[in-house]
Amino acid sequence: MGTGQRRKATYADLEAVPPHLVAELVDGELYTSPRPASPHARAAGKLYSRLDGPFDQGAGGPGGWLLLFEPELHLGENVLVPDIAGWRRERMPVMPQVVGFTLAPDWVCEVLSPSTAVLDRKKKMKVYAREGVRHLWLVDPLRQELEVHALDGGHWKTLGTHTGQAQVHAEPFTPLRLELGLLWQR
Repeated sequence: MGTGQRRKATYADLEAVPPHLVAELVDGELYTSPRPASPHARAAGKLYSRLDGPFDQGAGGPGGWLLLFEPELHLGENVLVPDIAGWRRERMPVMPQVVGFTLAPDWVCEVLSPSTAVLDRKKKMKVYAREGVRHLWLVDPLRQELEVHALDGGHWKTLGTHTGQAQVHAEPFTPLRLELGLLWQR
């Protein structure tokens, strides 16, 4: 008779997932999700393009960041794929040529989809906190909402929830006035 315990998923399990799915390992479980629908893809793309120039390239902004779209993060036994992640250049002066990054980012952004929202809000947020990610944004394109969180004593503190067409200065990118309406444009 079996013990009823499930086998921990491995990286080999992740690699066996068909390429049209996004695969992640969170606390020993394999999660797969379809590629993002258009509102999700649009919000992530617009946000990345808005942050890249001033923060990664230093064009019209302070620079000092390395930003990546959908990087594979190897954080302990977890393999996560946030929509966007950023490292301060003082922590990652040169981007390594790797498949998976083992240095936790300073900031992550998860764009919520109906199929991923629970995983992003519950399990992935816990991993990000445990690994010391300092800032987390949750973007919900269907609700037209941005939640800004900062790590405080190992727990997430909500700094603000912004909706609709608001213009915000959100940590850690406070020099930028982010026009949320651009993320929801059709």
